[in-house]
Amino acid sequence: MILAIDCGNTRVKWGVTMGPSLLEPGSTLRWIETGSAPIAELAGMGERWSRLPAPDVIAVSNVAGTAARKFLELALRAYDIQPLWVTAQARQCGVTSSYADPGRLGADRWAALIGARHLHAGDCLVVNAGTATTIDLLSGIGVFLGGVILPGMELMKWALAEKTAGLASAPGEFAEQPRTTADAIETGCILAQTGAIERLFSRLASGALCLLSGGAAASLAHRVNVPLRVVENLALEGLARIAAERA
Repeated sequence: MILAIDCGNTRVKWGVTMGPSLLEPGSTLRWIETGSAPIAELAGMGERWSRLPAPDVIAVSNVAGTAARKFLELALRAYDIQPLWVTAQARQCGVTSSYADPGRLGADRWAALIGARHLHAGDCLVVNAGTATTIDLLSGIGVFLGGVILPGMELMKWALAEKTAGLASAPGEFAEQPRTTADAIETGCILAQTGAIERLFSRLASGALCLLSGGAAASLAHRVNVPLRVVENLALEGLARIAAERA
């Protein structure tokens, strides 16, 4: 039994799975239980996780800093297991990194790349649309070619509201020709996200697939004009495969 935990900048996500054995190629893992919570609730996660099925392996990615790691360590102390604190590697689980310094790649991005590698055999664009949006290129032979990071949807809107005098945050809708300020902001932020996705996707070979995950995935999926599959927990998929390889 594997407990996978992905601690991001605003939320922590987790899932329990038996692992990748006996899966059909391209299939997502079968999760016994999954959940998520705001990172502000991290200090109280120990009691919540203690009610999960007891794991044999725990794999964690954490991009929220040292304070979050301390809370994670306390929350997991009830298990008599040393957690696997995932960091990006030069090569792991069928993925080879081309990053200038492989260890500097975010653990969540690395886990998502590994998850993607086992879901699509060809070239792949790996997108996580969260607090930040990461867009990473993965070749059909498993080479991470590089990627970009841009502010996520909510962060873009927050920046406009906070750093300008006349663009206060207000609900808006996507429009082909926006005629209100709120719609102009919503449309502009969506086009910035989808435009970056489509531009990077154009660099991949024929038969490529975009794998889209993260909190803003649902709002972007129907606006992206490329072959696409939404995966609910792409980083957790990769964490579980890393854990299975290490077990």
